[in-house]
Amino acid sequence: MVQNWLNPVSLQKIFRVINARRIEMSIEIGVTKKEINTQYAPLAVLLAHYQTNHTLEPLEKVQISMKKREFSPVDKLEQLLVSILAGCETISEVNTKLDAEINLATVGGWSRFTDQSNLSRMLDRLTLKQIDQIRHAITSIWRINSKACRHDWRSYLWLDFDLSGLPCSPMAEESQKGYFSDKKTYLDVN
Repeated sequence: MVQNWLNPVSLQKIFRVINARRIEMSIEIGVTKKEINTQYAPLAVLLAHYQTNHTLEPLEKVQISMKKREFSPVDKLEQLLVSILAGCETISEVNTKLDAEINLATVGGWSRFTDQSNLSRMLDRLTLKQIDQIRHAITSIWRINSKACRHDWRSYLWLDFDLSGLPCSPMAEESQKGYFSDKKTYLDVN
């Protein structure tokens, strides 16, 4: 149970079935005087929303035969998705970004996040059939949640793209020299 992670502003009951038992969990979001530093509070709310609506349930249909020590293969797939949503570009970043996030793991129904080596071993053992099952599960997840699939196609679907360039400092992360048409820029700006 996530207690006093943040003082209650909104309280939501979450039910997660673990080993055929129904466990009640409360998520509390707000401000606290305790020293809890996390940048993943929005991700915790999203994960709670996924659990409430059983969004990730199609992943349970993926049949991965592995020995379950602490985490099932479905738990590892869900943790892999959480790591992607947390901004991990590689699996090796799981240890540095999510290892200390016990509260976020608790929201997911886990005691902690699994080690990156366990995630890597699971991905290495996937067969083409299992990858296809994962692809079908992910497709069914986005089809259920996609607003474009439920759009009334008798009317327009408006997509708004802003292709205007924005100047940035040469010290900005991954900044590159670029060209802005009809703009006079100094050499030091771009």
